[in-house]
Amino acid sequence: MKTVTADPVIDLEGIYTAYEGADRPIIKDASLRIGKGEFVIVGGPNGAGKTTLLESINGMLPLTHGRATVCGLDVSRRGNDVRKKVGYVIQNFAFDPLTPFSVEQVVLMGRYGLLGWLKRPDEKDHGAVASALHRLGIEDLGSRPIGKLSGGQQQKVLIAQSLVRNPEILLLDEPFSNLDLCSRDFISNVLVDTVKSGCTVIMVSHAFDGLPDYLVRIVALNDGCICLDEMCQACDVEEHVRTVCRVATHA
Repeated sequence: MKTVTADPVIDLEGIYTAYEGADRPIIKDASLRIGKGEFVIVGGPNGAGKTTLLESINGMLPLTHGRATVCGLDVSRRGNDVRKKVGYVIQNFAFDPLTPFSVEQVVLMGRYGLLGWLKRPDEKDHGAVASALHRLGIEDLGSRPIGKLSGGQQQKVLIAQSLVRNPEILLLDEPFSNLDLCSRDFISNVLVDTVKSGCTVIMVSHAFDGLPDYLVRIVALNDGCICLDEMCQACDVEEHVRTVCRVATHA
């Protein structure tokens, strides 16, 4: 059943997306309307196109057909402007142990797109960094070299880097991949607070044991096509996605 969304912040109409040199599209005829302040979980089997969907929303991959509007902007024509309004935490990112930046410096980089030409970060920007570090419970790591942190700590830093931008949309690709169950619960509650503030959160995940007790929207993909789009309680997300995976396996 399709979820009907009026006045969407994301509006995809029959989009097809393919990587350069590919002989077939990854995303096929996908139409999706997502409103302000929605909490969306994107699931489906491996290779279904979940990451590609996020990259299409963020204007990182060109559309071969269809139309995508994000925050009122045509993604194909104004991708750079779209990315100023969207926070994106990619999957499986790891810093080299010798990376010469502190946690505070990495989070501050999230503010650079908001600064005017040749302007330096001011007290407001540093205050936003401190707030984001506190929000993620990592204020004690501010002066630590980013490369010396654990994978889970680095994951929290990257989420803080996206949140410090005050994005209208937050995209997260497998944000639980390096986190233990306690940390998943913590991050889930951060994301709920983010949604309640009006930000739209779209999260690709195969781990559903840390989701909060909250009404979410589940969008499931199979072979690049949207095959499920409905609201459900977080406790029911896993069964919905597993059903899609089972159908894909036996198709």
